Amino acid sequence: MAQLLGHDLSSSKKIDQFVEQAVQEVVQISSKIEGVRPPHSELIAPAKQTMDSVEKLRGRPLFYPYIGTGIGRGPYVELEDGSVKLDLINGIGIHLMGHSHPRVLKAAMKGSLKDILMQGHLQPNMEYVEFSKKITELASRKSRLKYAWLTTCGTMANENALKISRQKNTPARMMLSLKNAFAGRSTMMAELTDNTAYKQGLPDYNEVLRVPFYDVKNPKQSSEEALRVVKEHVAKHEKNISVFAFEPMLGEGGYTWAPREFFVPIFEFLKEKKIAIWADEVQTFSRTGELFAYETLEIGQYIDICTIAKTAQLAVTLYTEEYNPQPGLIAGTFASSTPSLAAGIEILDILTKEDYFGPSGKISKIHKNFVSMLNELNETSCKGLLRDAGGLGLMVAVTPLDGSKDKVMNLLKVLFNNGLMSFGCGKDPFRIRFLIPAVMEEKDIQVAKRIIEKSILECCK
Repeated sequence: MAQLLGHDLSSSKKIDQFVEQAVQEVVQISSKIEGVRPPHSELIAPAKQTMDSVEKLRGRPLFYPYIGTGIGRGPYVELEDGSVKLDLINGIGIHLMGHSHPRVLKAAMKGSLKDILMQGHLQPNMEYVEFSKKITELASRKSRLKYAWLTTCGTMANENALKISRQKNTPARMMLSLKNAFAGRSTMMAELTDNTAYKQGLPDYNEVLRVPFYDVKNPKQSSEEALRVVKEHVAKHEKNISVFAFEPMLGEGGYTWAPREFFVPIFEFLKEKKIAIWADEVQTFSRTGELFAYETLEIGQYIDICTIAKTAQLAVTLYTEEYNPQPGLIAGTFASSTPSLAAGIEILDILTKEDYFGPSGKISKIHKNFVSMLNELNETSCKGLLRDAGGLGLMVAVTPLDGSKDKVMNLLKVLFNNGLMSFGCGKDPFRIRFLIPAVMEEKDIQVAKRIIEKSILECCK
């Protein structure tokens, strides 16, 4: 009816022309970014002043001296000091399509022209409906997931997942979770996270039961041990365990992953015990070679709850009919911003229609080429200094130097100064992780190769 009355902004030719012209102007400006470049001498001092002001405002410095200008092109981003970096961390996974992607910009800009910038569950617009429809259709292809609840960030999606599992399995309050897991920054998600550095000074609620993860060096033994520990926990806390929360691939925990054979025996046992199975795909969503990691691992039939964020530009808790919560349990003022919803819809459309997934898809090719590049360096000029390169899809990690945190943290800063952004993960060893944008080309991988080689050799002087 709205379209018949002429109230649909998407049918306005004037708005289409305005948006098209604006996006083309951004593309034109961004086209001047041709690759990595050092800071401009005249911009170094004012950029430092900006960084100093940020430190004063938040009480601590940023991890990197990074303030973006708002201009980028593909895997490259421009900073306030005039430098251009090869961005291989993407806001820790938010910018899957890189910087200034024309279709994403266009969708977000159209969304920003709607009557409200923030949508909620009380007063949503059509973007809320369209995103919910698209994500539930995609999620249900190879799982029993049926419903979607939208929210603003991965932590909130995970909070909703925990509440859903606890309500369904009340009065059970305990949770099974993997060693080295990460779940978010709220009080409860910090409890679920297995890193004492992230919860200093917080109380310990003693509600999480740890399960050892898969060890690629001892696959059979580690799989048997994990199942044994699960059964031991369940025997000790019968009917007091609501959920098994797991990352298909550990994020903060070191970018390690397990095959289907590791998970299935655990899931079969948990199903018998009516314990919910929750896949935390906040980071793995869209990156492992299929849209969902549970598709990559072929474990979708076991999943009761799944959480996603980052690539989606918002966060979502997906759940089956059995775990549909009672009204009032999950709510919240914000669902997401209209530009984010519009951009998320467009990104899903790009990913599902442009040959990104599957064994011969773009993601698989990027993974093979990037890992091969790291292995080549490890066998030649950086011999033995880039070990165990691997991961899934666009999530790649490597153990550099001796794997000690101090040396790897220093290497991260050297990489940044030389023009490449990455981040750390894991412990004993501490690793470098790359969240590679889906728009990465072979020529960009060669740029990464030169910077990584240069940086490793500098650190070994």
